[in-house]
Amino acid sequence: MSTKKKGLKKDNSKHKHVNLSKRKVENKPKPIIINEKTTKINKENKQFNFQKIIKVMRAALNSDTSEDPKDKKEILTNPQIDVNPIIKNRKMPETGNIFNKTLIPGLDSLLVEGIPKGAAVIVCGGTGSGKTILNLQIMANACMQGKKCLYLTLEESELRLISHMNDFGWDAKRYIREEKLAFLRLNPFDIMRSVDALLAKEKGELLIDIKPVILPKDYTPEFIFVDSLTAISAAFIGRKDTYRVYIEKLFRYFEEIGATTFLITETAQIPKQFSPTGTEEFLADGVIILYSIQRQNIRERAIEVLKMRGVAHQRKVVAMRIVKGVGVEIFPDQEVFVKEI
Repeated sequence: MSTKKKGLKKDNSKHKHVNLSKRKVENKPKPIIINEKTTKINKENKQFNFQKIIKVMRAALNSDTSEDPKDKKEILTNPQIDVNPIIKNRKMPETGNIFNKTLIPGLDSLLVEGIPKGAAVIVCGGTGSGKTILNLQIMANACMQGKKCLYLTLEESELRLISHMNDFGWDAKRYIREEKLAFLRLNPFDIMRSVDALLAKEKGELLIDIKPVILPKDYTPEFIFVDSLTAISAAFIGRKDTYRVYIEKLFRYFEEIGATTFLITETAQIPKQFSPTGTEEFLADGVIILYSIQRQNIRERAIEVLKMRGVAHQRKVVAMRIVKGVGVEIFPDQEVFVKEI
């Protein structure tokens, strides 16, 4: 058989919720019916041609911004370039059975043992369902326990978030002074620059280490809150594969530093998908759903721990409310029946 090759062949390989049944509850109020290869370093050419890399990357993503067809051919025939990796299931961090309590009584009852240290948990729900408040409350309680927390935000300013915390009696400024709390405002353009550098790193064209997000210097958080994945995904319109690369790197990075992470996503009020692409919930260790369902002329709040990998938890939807000056209150004995649409 001849081993002569005219060129590399194009790789045509293809990269390969909750039906909650009604239960009869005795002596309780009437149920609420609510309709991610390591590449070889190019030793022959260590010059970093940034513009070429960006053109090649865009060509791989079928972007209209590529002017040279050779760029697209290069990316399609070069086996060292991986712009659409197979995202593998994420393993639970090995922390020796260390669990974090949220100090929200009803939620800790649902979680039973708590949230495993180093876990990544998606907190999803519709508009106004209480996602941000729940995360701020978990963060405030962690700060009170002496844990270092970092809140990454793309949507609300630091001042506004501090104001929200003050409304519920959580002294954000005190935690900041004690270096238990830090806020970091993320910019979509900075994220895109990080992605461009990450892709260059994947192709072996960039030798320096690149992180998907730059944390404050000399500050290693034990808890990280991301608000939100929905806002991050909006910066990748038309670049779905690039977004998947970034999210996989982001999850891996949080795992490397050992932080317990909560990531907010916006969904429908009764969601069938719990993240912008579905990839996020696959990578996550846990999924907590918040519901805000209209019942006649009012809205009823509810919460469910849908997934918590490797640990036992209660599998039911229960009532929840938000009380000013207190925060989220959860009632683990008051079940709410959700009818999927």
